[in-house]
Amino acid sequence: MIDSHTHLDLCEGDGGPKVAETVAGAVAAGVTKMLSVGTDDASCLRVLAAADAHPQVWAAVGRHPNSTAGFDDQDLERLAGFAAHPRCVAIGETGVDLFRDGAPLEDQQRAFAGHCSLARELDLAVVVHSRAAEEQTLETLRSEAKGLRVIIHCFSMPERIDECIAEGWWLSFAGNVTYPSAGDLRDAVKQVPAERLLVETDAPYLAPQPVRGKPNSPANVTLTAAVVAAERGTPIDQFDAEVESAAAEVFGW
Repeated sequence: MIDSHTHLDLCEGDGGPKVAETVAGAVAAGVTKMLSVGTDDASCLRVLAAADAHPQVWAAVGRHPNSTAGFDDQDLERLAGFAAHPRCVAIGETGVDLFRDGAPLEDQQRAFAGHCSLARELDLAVVVHSRAAEEQTLETLRSEAKGLRVIIHCFSMPERIDECIAEGWWLSFAGNVTYPSAGDLRDAVKQVPAERLLVETDAPYLAPQPVRGKPNSPANVTLTAAVVAAERGTPIDQFDAEVESAAAEVFGW
């Protein structure tokens, strides 16, 4: 199994972040690859260091939309420098978040377009965050991401799933798909073509139902995968193989 989106630098053990222990726990649970995602300059450096240190870890570098206030060409140049690292397989996370007032919408959209341009230049996938901003996210993707390999992480717009499938984007489902109240997400996950379906933890956030309320970890992607496979009526071994194939296609790892 793979974890298509995690934040290893934020996962904590006793006394603080312990990336090696987190990776070892994931490997013991059957996770063969995980994408650790940067959200600002400091975290990009940390995820690249984790990818250097652990063969199971790959990196995405980006600026979370809540951290895009004042985003300019110099910020994009720094991201390009990070993205030159051989273990970087994606740009992001980027996108639009109107749930929190972290940055002006104009700055978020400028950064989003810049991330897409960089992904196109480097032929890398782009990892998209969208929260309370479905229309703005889809509008920017349609104008800026044509032909790119797009992953909508922590997919949360089930009412727009037909549009996302039609665009050929990869859709990644996190632990919230396992919550009792998330029937709409479980209905949506059954519609996604196998070659476009991913699962993730977004650790340390969104722990799946069996461990809900605790800090999440990449090892727990297996719990989410089990629920999604059951909803789709797919044997877990087959589901694992399908997700690993979909991830290999989009990330090229």
